[in-house]
Amino acid sequence: MCGIVAYIGNKQAYPILIKGLQRLEYRGYDSAGVAMIEKDELNVYKCKGKVGDLVKFIGEKNTKGTIGIGHTRWATHGEPNDVNAHPQFSASQNMVMIHNGIIENYAPLKEELKKRGHIFLSDTDTEVLIHLIEDIKQKEGVRLGEAVRIALNQVVGAYSIVILSKENPDELFAAKKGSPMVIGIGVDEFFIASDATPIIEYTKNVVYMEDEEIAYIERGKDLKIKTIKNKAKTPYVQELEMKLEALEKGGYDHFMLKEIYEQPRSIKDSMRGRLSSENRIVNLGGITEYEQKFINAKRIIFIACGTSWHAGLVGEYLFEDLARIPVEVEYASEFRYRNPIVYEDDVVIAISQSGETADTLAAIELAKSKGATIIGICNVVGSSIARATHAGSYTHAGPEIGVASTKAFTAQVTVLTLMALRVAFMKGTISASRFNELITELEAIPEKVEKVLLKNDQIKFIADIYKNSTNALYLGRGYTFPVALEGALKLKEISYIHAEGYPAAEMKHGPIALIDEEMPVIVIATKGASYEKVVSNIQEVKARKGKIIAIVTEGDSIVKEMADYTIEIPETDEILVPLVSVVPLQLLSYHIAVMRGCNVDQPRNLAKSVTVE
Repeated sequence: MCGIVAYIGNKQAYPILIKGLQRLEYRGYDSAGVAMIEKDELNVYKCKGKVGDLVKFIGEKNTKGTIGIGHTRWATHGEPNDVNAHPQFSASQNMVMIHNGIIENYAPLKEELKKRGHIFLSDTDTEVLIHLIEDIKQKEGVRLGEAVRIALNQVVGAYSIVILSKENPDELFAAKKGSPMVIGIGVDEFFIASDATPIIEYTKNVVYMEDEEIAYIERGKDLKIKTIKNKAKTPYVQELEMKLEALEKGGYDHFMLKEIYEQPRSIKDSMRGRLSSENRIVNLGGITEYEQKFINAKRIIFIACGTSWHAGLVGEYLFEDLARIPVEVEYASEFRYRNPIVYEDDVVIAISQSGETADTLAAIELAKSKGATIIGICNVVGSSIARATHAGSYTHAGPEIGVASTKAFTAQVTVLTLMALRVAFMKGTISASRFNELITELEAIPEKVEKVLLKNDQIKFIADIYKNSTNALYLGRGYTFPVALEGALKLKEISYIHAEGYPAAEMKHGPIALIDEEMPVIVIATKGASYEKVVSNIQEVKARKGKIIAIVTEGDSIVKEMADYTIEIPETDEILVPLVSVVPLQLLSYHIAVMRGCNVDQPRNLAKSVTVE
């Protein structure tokens, strides 16, 4: 969850660290800190709050040094405060460490170290680990890199760490297990970060570290990597595809708004090279080798969290409807702990924007151990999920910096639609005419999303009316039920208004008790198989004086007569409606949050990439 950045080279480290932390702040923003070495002096500055607060705190203090580490925190062990902020000191205060992840056995390690005379200043598991490393270095009489290796064989949990030592002013030590870590290789310089966003400005040559690897980075020498079992590894250098301009706001007030407006392009990019209505083909090269597994599958299991789980729900409708394969959609966090039944002829599809979600990674390993075929859908090239799965497809949505996912959802649903269409075509469960109709419709989706974005001012007007609501209910049926869930999640994530998504027909089995004249009920009431039923559900709300905001198909007159406000979207085939209907809900949440004075890109208590349990 936390953001890590480090530098060693001939440039001043501090500006690189601060800029890197600003780019990583979506990973956590409870506290921040940096450490630099200059002339054998270790300068550490950290404080509660965001990176901007750290910059103010440092002010004119000494930040010189060509080696340094930086951290922005999402709190796990210990509340957000100055003491618990990273970097954390060793007992001698000659070494500092930054850490992303959770050391699960930190408590017994801490007790043992206390018996040896160690005094701890923070509540963090990180401080325990750096104390342990120094203790081993001193007791065993080994070099720091070896002490790191020995210590990591004693810990249980997830980590990505970087260590800076006053006694080793020309070396950095980094290690990874379960949390992401990438090393950028420049000319006589190295960059380390949780992801590539702080690195792309300086080099495109990177090494993605694997689990249980330790990087030995020494000034003026080549990168060395060993496993914690002391086996030497040859670093595999890759070239980044990311572009620097994709990391900037591009004139928008917030990253979230920029990413909402990028959806016509990101949906198109998710289809690029994979779909052609002219040639009547759908082809996903990443899964070609495993198509027969799909065709023979008795069941598909989606594993995901949050917004990706909602995309998986849409995928359930798609695969069952088009390919006639039974589907289960599982929360990755529950799947891994309930002793699930998984067969060798199951196909498990793991969905994650970052490709680093800890619960999803653990669920993948569980499913693999039972012999299932694992397919990944993620956005980040070279991410842990991309490497852990048998095959998969990248969404190609581009970097998503806003903590609340928007273009990630539509990109994931686009790829799932392509997959379902391809499998249905291969299985012969869809007619040629229906197949051609759907790929033609899918190619038209980016243009339809552009039309929805033109409704921004109208949506902003509605947002102003309901910005002070304390509760909201979102209703949908069939393909739009997952959209209702996603709309509710967006509202509560960024505006802190309590919201729930429900199948429209389930409303009268409980939630209808909440409806009064103050409560907005957002209904996706587009034309489709359940349209008349949804109209009946709207009438039930109106009979109890509820306020209706309806997403309707262009030209709709029936719902328009009943609703307080309607937002029209272009007519779209029912199975593709989620890609269009979710956009006004994203804009509605965005504008309400802005009007309430909320931090849209960095909502409280959240982080973009959940790399801890």
